[in-house]
Amino acid sequence: MPKRIGNLKWKPKWVSHLGCIKGCLDYLGLDVSDAWLFGATGHAFIINMHEVVCPSGPTAWHTQRFMELGNNIGYSIEGVCGWKSDKDFALKQERAWEDTRRAIDEGLPCYGWELDIPEYYVVYGYDDKGYYFSGPKCDGGKGPKPWRELGNTDIGLLEMYTVRPGRSVEDAKTIREAVQFVLEHAESPAQWVFPKYKAGLAGFDTWIQALEEGKAHSWGMAYNSAVWHECRLLAARFLEEAKGEWAAG
Repeated sequence: MPKRIGNLKWKPKWVSHLGCIKGCLDYLGLDVSDAWLFGATGHAFIINMHEVVCPSGPTAWHTQRFMELGNNIGYSIEGVCGWKSDKDFALKQERAWEDTRRAIDEGLPCYGWELDIPEYYVVYGYDDKGYYFSGPKCDGGKGPKPWRELGNTDIGLLEMYTVRPGRSVEDAKTIREAVQFVLEHAESPAQWVFPKYKAGLAGFDTWIQALEEGKAHSWGMAYNSAVWHECRLLAARFLEEAKGEWAAG
């Protein structure tokens, strides 16, 4: 018999990572708007572009700081991350499985990478075989995903996280740290951006160059356009909310 926590689903977003986090926050009863979530984590303002506009652009970057910034708006993320090539990969699969079951037993929401297609998925339950999850192409739920298959894909990335409620900080700190991260990310440093990808203005230049040279990936064009359009819309709304908070203060 599957063990499940009720009313936990992802919130459909092109940025599936944030769609999953928003679903977890809603489940936890944390009142964080889409705009505040996208903006406070910095994601609303960044761009990450592969030299041929690969569909991986929106997800293939080092996201640890983006995840840490959630602490400012009332939640924390902890979990397991690794690669199929890691010597301890099997142990990481086992740890992810144990941590997720423990979290769900405690009524805490979880999410992970590529339980189906290469996107993020909320994990709302488990049985003796694997994970039950909700996300892109399976809004209503799917499973079980055998736990030994997590990360055992062509991409080979294992990620599984638990979301816990925390305490938010003052808005000025939230905004300041988000902007600092965005500016750092825009310089395309190796700590945030992989080889063959560019961020900030260089990311837009890379996009333009790929189009001019006829080497832009067709599906990548569509997907990147949808993701970064969503981000910019919510960036504007975040700035409106930030202005409103300052005016009220």
